[in-house]
Amino acid sequence: MAADGADGTRSAGASPGTAPGVPPLRVRDLTVRFAGLTALDAVGFTVAPGTVHALIGPNGAGKSTCFNVLSGVYRARAGSVRFGEHELTGLPPHRIAGLGVARIFQNLALPPRATVEDSLLLGRHRLTRTGFLAAGLRLPSAAREERAHRARVREIAAFVGLGDCLDRPAGSLPYGRQKLAELARALCAEPRLLLLDEPVAGMTADERRRTAAVIAGVRDSLGISIVLVEHDMGVVMRLADAVTVLDFGRRIAGGTSAEVQNDPAVVRAYLGEREETGPAGRDGGPRGEGAGA
Repeated sequence: MAADGADGTRSAGASPGTAPGVPPLRVRDLTVRFAGLTALDAVGFTVAPGTVHALIGPNGAGKSTCFNVLSGVYRARAGSVRFGEHELTGLPPHRIAGLGVARIFQNLALPPRATVEDSLLLGRHRLTRTGFLAAGLRLPSAAREERAHRARVREIAAFVGLGDCLDRPAGSLPYGRQKLAELARALCAEPRLLLLDEPVAGMTADERRRTAAVIAGVRDSLGISIVLVEHDMGVVMRLADAVTVLDFGRRIAGGTSAEVQNDPAVVRAYLGEREETGPAGRDGGPRGEGAGA
């Protein structure tokens, strides 16, 4: 069994299939405030290389805020986010992406009229070395690089199950396959750390199963570390090697899926204190899961 870290989070050891050069992600004492409201209060956890680490919690727990700090959208008031030897705190999003961190958001952002292949090719942008002039003149070096990138795009599309629709407009795909295309585009950036913000939200049961299988394959076959925010607890419990639970901006629990599932603090956060009249949340009923993460 993995040992507890300095932040109290029990982190799984590195996955046997971890890709070379994938470092741990260490979050320490992360604090974010908005106009006097503390959205994150000294949150800490460690993502071991090549594992899936889930962030869960009720609405307003601070999960999306944490993701926005990890990807450079927000700046923390205090604390540290280190990806291997690199300090991410304060870096702009493009610098963080350049270090091998990719993210998919809750909402779709595919160009609807572009083909799936061209949409995925956008993910190769940070890896493109051809200059504007060489590309415009269609020099041999530019053509060779484009062929190489398109070959890699086709490989990744096949990996996630989209190899049969590369020529179709991205906007014509069913919703679940568009979400898979978002994931594939992130993989096209060859990340070492993948941030997945509600990857199965809005999907049918069958689409959720297929997407969960792809995410498991990313970890097991590609060895990429994954931080996952997801409200579908069935998906979390199947995929996560380790879980950190947030509530009102504070870390209240951490460990394996089974450990946090049975933690009294986690049960109280999701269902509220049990009164004589039955379980009730702090607003008179259980707090649901929604966009206000």
